[in-house]
Amino acid sequence: MKRSSHLTVALVQQSNSDNAADNLAKSIAGIRDAASQGAQLVVLQELHRSLYFCQTEDVDVFDLAETIPGPSTHALGQVAKELGVVIVASLFEKRATGLYHNTAVVLEADGSVAGKYRKMHIPDDPGFYEKFYFTPGDLGFMPIQTSVGKLGILVCWDQWFPEAARLMAMAGAELLIYPTAIGWDPRDDHAEQIRQKDAWVISQRAHAVANGVPVISANRVGHETDPSGQSAGIQFWGNSFIAGPQGEMLCEANNSDEQVLVIELDQQRSEHIRRIWPYLRDRRIDHYHDLGKIYRD
Repeated sequence: MKRSSHLTVALVQQSNSDNAADNLAKSIAGIRDAASQGAQLVVLQELHRSLYFCQTEDVDVFDLAETIPGPSTHALGQVAKELGVVIVASLFEKRATGLYHNTAVVLEADGSVAGKYRKMHIPDDPGFYEKFYFTPGDLGFMPIQTSVGKLGILVCWDQWFPEAARLMAMAGAELLIYPTAIGWDPRDDHAEQIRQKDAWVISQRAHAVANGVPVISANRVGHETDPSGQSAGIQFWGNSFIAGPQGEMLCEANNSDEQVLVIELDQQRSEHIRRIWPYLRDRRIDHYHDLGKIYRD
C-alpha cells in the first residue's frame, strides 16, 4: 500500500524535576495529547526522564542510566502500541558497566523498537560536561526506517554540524529530528541570549534548506539549578519548532511554557523542493576531500 504524503507530527516541550517517574508521566501525557490531535509521530526532548544532570560531574548520576530495551522503552512501547503512534525518545543508555551513551530510540507504532541513534558529537563546556557521562556514538549517521517514513535522528550538539544533517539526508532521511537540551546562562544579558537562541534556530533551519527536508527540534524549558552552586544554572529556552523543507517556520513554541505542537506535513513538498533546488545533484564531491581533515594547515 502506498504511504500517504501527509504526515501529522508533534513535539513535546516540557520542564523537568528530579523525579524520573513524574517526568516520564509528563512525557506520556504529552504524547497522549498529541495523539488526540491526530499526531502519527511524536518527538520528545533530550533526556526527558531527568534533570539535565551534565551541569556537574557526579558518578552517582550513572544510576539514572538504563538498558535499551529497558523500563522506559517498555513503558513508551506500550503507549505507542495503544495509540498507534511512532515515538522518538531520548534516554541515558547503559550499554555495559562503565559504558554509557546519550541515545535516541524510536518506538514503532506496534510498540517495538524500530532503531536507535547514539549521539555522535559530545560537548564538554561549562555547564555541559557530557564527555564525563557519554561515550561518542558508534552507529554512524543512519536514518531509522519506520511506518511513517525514514527518520534522521540527531541529538542536540549534533544540530550545529552540517555534515551530520547532510549524511542523514544522503542516506535517505525524510525528516531531520533533533531532541535537544539547550538554554541560557541567566547571567548573560538579554542581547547575548537572543543571539544564542537565534543562532540555534538559524542553524537548524539551514539544515532544512540545504537538504530539502523538514526539521523537528524539541527543546526542554524551565530553569534547572546547578547542584554544585558554582553557576546560576541553566534557563532552558524552549522555542521548540518545526520547519519545512525551505526552512520556513511552520510552528514554534515560546520560551517559558510547556507546550505540545502538532502540525501536518506534506512530504511531497520535499520532492518538489529538491527538483527546483537540486543541491545533491550539484555537490562537487570530487573537490571535497579536505573535509576529511580536522583543519587545513
